[in-house]
Amino acid sequence: MLKVENLQVSIESKQILNGVDLSVSKNSVHALMGQNGSGKSTLAQTIMGNPFYEAVAGRIEFEGVDISGLKPDERSKRGIFLSFQYPSEVAGMGIQSFLRLLYNNSHGEKLSPVKFREFLSDKADMLGISREILERSLNDGFSGGEKKKMEMLQMLILEPKLAILDEVDSGLDIDSLKTVAMAVDCLRRKNSMAVLIITHYARILKYLEPDFVHIMKDGRIAKSGDRSLACELEERGYKFDA
Repeated sequence: MLKVENLQVSIESKQILNGVDLSVSKNSVHALMGQNGSGKSTLAQTIMGNPFYEAVAGRIEFEGVDISGLKPDERSKRGIFLSFQYPSEVAGMGIQSFLRLLYNNSHGEKLSPVKFREFLSDKADMLGISREILERSLNDGFSGGEKKKMEMLQMLILEPKLAILDEVDSGLDIDSLKTVAMAVDCLRRKNSMAVLIITHYARILKYLEPDFVHIMKDGRIAKSGDRSLACELEERGYKFDA
């Protein structure tokens, strides 16, 4: 589904990625780990098409098509979703109106406000999001955990083919962590969605079991393995032989 070849990326003339190769197939879960500054979020933002990140070499394919020249909204329409590490607050943007706009622009059918509220209620219940929260502006005054749940609600509304989750576990207590992992896994099982989850810790991987774990170092994927690699990192840290 996703194929990244020799991806090299710069930010303001400073090279961050130094030749990343990564393949993510349908219905698979990949965990991307690594120390701060290793290039994890840069990779996610580049896959999504953030223009601040300049791909100076390499290729990104999605479902066999080179998407390197596509804008973020065009990549989104093809089925790529990125949850933000630090979601923005948008005062005055009603959550229900925003989410209905997302749904109507990404699905073949357009739901009326009444029908959409029924659809939204089921998704919100899955994440334990209250009706009171849904009446507020997008992320306005939200806690870190509430913002992360709102990102996951957007994912459930969009039903992407590939979900890139950038530190979705930060700011979540143990109950919320289980809930978010369950929602991601439910959508994966329903639609064979592929998942690329960026995390520093193995705790979410207890509930969202990865098929592959990749370790980034110095702008490259230095080591790959199965779930046991994440457990090894918990015990030994990032001192390993690449």
